[in-house]
Amino acid sequence: SSGINAEYGEVQKAGKFPSGITTIPFEFPLRAKSNRPLYDSYHGVFISVQYTLHAELRRGLLNKPTLKHLEFIVEGEKVPKNGEQPSIPFTITPQSLENIREVKSVPNFKISGVLDRAICDIEEPLSGNITVEHSAKPIKSIELQLVRVETCGCAEGYAKDATEIQNIQIAEGDVMRGLAIPIHMIFPRLFTCVTTATNNFKIEFEVNVVIVLQDDHLITENFPIKLYRPKS
Repeated sequence: SSGINAEYGEVQKAGKFPSGITTIPFEFPLRAKSNRPLYDSYHGVFISVQYTLHAELRRGLLNKPTLKHLEFIVEGEKVPKNGEQPSIPFTITPQSLENIREVKSVPNFKISGVLDRAICDIEEPLSGNITVEHSAKPIKSIELQLVRVETCGCAEGYAKDATEIQNIQIAEGDVMRGLAIPIHMIFPRLFTCVTTATNNFKIEFEVNVVIVLQDDHLITENFPIKLYRPKS
């Protein structure tokens, strides 16, 4: 936990309010400390970036002050769009899988597809398609998993953890062979942000394509992606 911004100010001098509702307008500049940028609002597991307003109404000597806290959302600096972004074509076979001791123990299959972009506009859905060319065993489900990879630490050492943000099912049952199944995933607000790297922490994202066979055997392929927020 580290404070990157702090502003304090009095919005109304001492006195009495008239009966009824009183509205007090206020504003203040949102500035980061120590020449840091303002990072995107983000709610993670090990890293969170939050901006909150703390309002205090001080009453008479015999009354406790009234406190109210409210979080507001900040979207960081936008960057220019760099034309066409590269797509990620993929082919998954028993031979392409990692961490497999014996390829013979894996049923024969071939799954191909494409993710339309490796560098993704956070305000646009992740898109693409996936096709089951052939599979020796029936398919139970095809899923798309969005993963956050959080790294935090200091000069003494860093800790890196990957956790699931969301998992959506894009196909159910033993799908038709050769059929291109569309991929469409919206990046959830607050639980994602632009890909961020600082001296003390990093927030990165990955997508897993998961094929579940009828016997609950899992086939997984991992794709690192980069999120950014373009200028309009």
